[in-house]
Amino acid sequence: MMKKKVIVAVTGASGSVYAKVLFDQLATLKDQIEAVGVVMSDNAKEVWQFELGNQNYNDFKDFTFYNKNDFNAPFASGSAKYDTMIIVPCSMGTLGRIAHGISNDLISRAADVVLKERRKLIAVVRDTPFSLIHINNMKTVTEAGGIICPANPSFYSLPKTIEEVAGTVISRVLDLAGFEQDSYRWQEK
Repeated sequence: MMKKKVIVAVTGASGSVYAKVLFDQLATLKDQIEAVGVVMSDNAKEVWQFELGNQNYNDFKDFTFYNKNDFNAPFASGSAKYDTMIIVPCSMGTLGRIAHGISNDLISRAADVVLKERRKLIAVVRDTPFSLIHINNMKTVTEAGGIICPANPSFYSLPKTIEEVAGTVISRVLDLAGFEQDSYRWQEK
């Protein structure tokens, strides 16, 4: 199995728990990963601190963190061959910039690169309800080859904690990204 090179972008939408659970899960899948590059917006760091009460994103030493304006990051170019980008949570502002090709920071530039190279972009959108503008931007990103995976949890696994609820979404994201993982499967023993 070829190891994956993954970009994780965290934006300032509410839902930092989704990013934290993704980080935790990726750390357990390191035998399937060559590299994880992370970029967080300033708002993402503030929302993480507010919602989770910590800055534990700094604890993931196997990941390489990049400044939001570091256009020298390897995944700012298609030649680095990062195969998957996961934006979690994905704010509607970020989605709108991606949909319209506005590469004004490393997150939107990396997404532009992933789409132009026909690689996998997974946007975990969290806002609700959606306006027609949001829906049209999701349509545009989908038509460009991206995957919109709303942060809509499932409950048939009977999750008991907020992290387990968020885990139902992250398991889906990891499936979409092509990772082999143990997770709850409907009607499987």
